[in-house]
This record gives sequence, C-alpha cells and structure tokens, in this order.
Amino acid sequence: MPMPSSSPEIISVLVVDDHPLLRDGVAFALSGEADMRIVANATDGRSAIEAFREHRPDVTLMDLQLPDMSGVDAMCVIRSEFPLARILVLTTYRGDVQVANALKKGASGFLLKASLRKELRDAIRAVNAGRRVISPDVASNLAEYLGGEILSERELQVLGGVARGYGNKKIASELGISEDTVKSHMKSILSKLGANDRTHAVVTAVKRGIIQI
Repeated sequence: MPMPSSSPEIISVLVVDDHPLLRDGVAFALSGEADMRIVANATDGRSAIEAFREHRPDVTLMDLQLPDMSGVDAMCVIRSEFPLARILVLTTYRGDVQVANALKKGASGFLLKASLRKELRDAIRAVNAGRRVISPDVASNLAEYLGGEILSERELQVLGGVARGYGNKKIASELGISEDTVKSHMKSILSKLGANDRTHAVVTAVKRGIIQI
C-alpha cells in the first residue's frame, strides 16, 4: 500500500503594520506557500499584543513605526509574556542603531520592506527554525558602525535641539546649561558621528536611526 502523503507543518504568521498595502503585499507573497498561513493582522502595538495573546503565532512580522508605540516596545511586551516569541522586524529604515536595539531586545531578524518579495518567505522559514535573519543591506550598515561611540543622553538632547532648528542659545536655555557647554557637546557629537557640521550631524543621526524628525 502507498504511504499516505504527509502535509507540511504550517507556520502561523501574525502581520503587524498600519499600512494596508504592506499587509496586502505580505498576504500576496505568502498566498502560494503551502507551509505558512497568516492567522491575524494588527495595525498598532496594542492590537498586536492582543493578537499575539490570542493566536500565539509561530512568527510575527513587526513594523518598527506604529501609531501608538514603537514596534520594539510592542515586541518587548510580547516577549516579556512569551519569551520564545519569534519576531521579524520590518522597516523602511537601514539605521544601525535601530537594528542593534531591536536585536538586543530579542528580535529574531530584521528585513527592509523594499526587499520583502525577495527575502520574506525564506526569512519566515529561517526564523521559525530558530535562526536569526538580517537583510544584507542592513547587516552592511550594522557592520560599518559596529563598536562606534554612542551619544550620551545630553548629547542626544542637544542634537534634538539642532534638528528642530534651534541655535546654541535656545538649546542652552531649554536644557538649563551654558552656551559653552552646548558648544562642547556639539564638538563631541561631530566627532562621534564623523560629521562636518551641524546639518551633517543631524542627517547622519537620522540615517543611522539615532534620532527621528
């Protein structure tokens, strides 16, 4: 007698993103895969947490930028309740700081939304198998700045003021420090970011995910 054919193990997937086109794109990409199925969609962090509690998916696709909280914060809540949760972070940003933070907090992988069609299905299978996945472009950025100096909390505050278009006097007044101290912090910021001037520092910080504007 012929042996009965065994059906593949189904990987359950939760998709968390507030953009309908992205959710539709993921659904289309997975529609022809016999071994994976989307069990729920969520459009913000709170609904993602509730959906995870209800469905206990094998793999969660988590956008970084959500309306109510960051994807990393939602991931931390989920993993605090379900330490074995496998979460694949999706983003349009290549910033090494965001990547490092997400991985440090327990993300199983990091994919750029632009490369989803090419990499998504293999990434889901790899994460479900317990492997870590990082998009090549993201990994390249991460490696470039690995071991670089981190801006202090005060330096981040100063740089945030610069990003808002404030001069040294305004930043000093806002933070309750002297203009000379602001200038000193700015010198340190330029050195750490390898920036030529204030504008270059802001552009570099945004690109790397250090600040958001």
